Amino acid sequence: MKKFIVNKIYNKDCIIGMNAIPNEKIDLVITDPPFAINFKDKKANYNRTASRVLSGYNEIKAEDYYDFTNTWMHEVYRILKKSGTMYVFSGWNNLKDILTALDNNGFTTINHIIWKYQFGVVTTKKFVTSHYHCIYVCKEEKKRKFFPYSRFEKDAKTIDGRSLHYEDKEDVWNIKREYWTGEDKTPTKLPAEIIKKILLYSSKKNDIVFDPFLGSGQVAVVSKMLGRRYLGFEVVTKYYEFIKKRLQKNVYRLKKQK
Repeated sequence: MKKFIVNKIYNKDCIIGMNAIPNEKIDLVITDPPFAINFKDKKANYNRTASRVLSGYNEIKAEDYYDFTNTWMHEVYRILKKSGTMYVFSGWNNLKDILTALDNNGFTTINHIIWKYQFGVVTTKKFVTSHYHCIYVCKEEKKRKFFPYSRFEKDAKTIDGRSLHYEDKEDVWNIKREYWTGEDKTPTKLPAEIIKKILLYSSKKNDIVFDPFLGSGQVAVVSKMLGRRYLGFEVVTKYYEFIKKRLQKNVYRLKKQK
């Protein structure tokens, strides 16, 4: 990768790939970085269809996770515009390292969002985890872009008369997981509804949206659907090919090939 090209994805380590991106070129970053845990629950996470989950998911050792996080965040801060923002998703296991790296790299935290989903993994020895963390940060608070009426009119109401505008901006998001039955998938996937919500509030058409850890490609695919320019990296070749097919075919889901 010798030159920075938008509307393109790369089968490359993001820390190496970001070297080709000039300073302050990215409007918005949305990312769900790799875990620092053993990923052994494919069946539980994908409706007992683990055979359709593509192999190759990369984990980071727990003892290396902070250094890994600090390194990629340092590069993201460099390439993010002064008006730019970032949404970083994380489970509670990695949250301490994520928060520390954000502070150490100069980001300003705007919100700590909770994504509340249905159907956590059942356990008899502790409480069921049924949420995920999303840290919303910016580079320069006074220049940060936010479009408060991009999803609903100011006076829009719910069926029972409450302010839809207010309800949609609460920092607990009740959004269902997506379960893909009969299609290829990757071990991690944010729902399209979450990506759409972030894109509408924190970007406009033709903005450059970047994901250093594409995974299933949700950020790139939904960005393209909403008229944003996209850019991202995926180090796992099988995932990269999976994302490329989704983008080339302009389809949200890929049917399992028999």
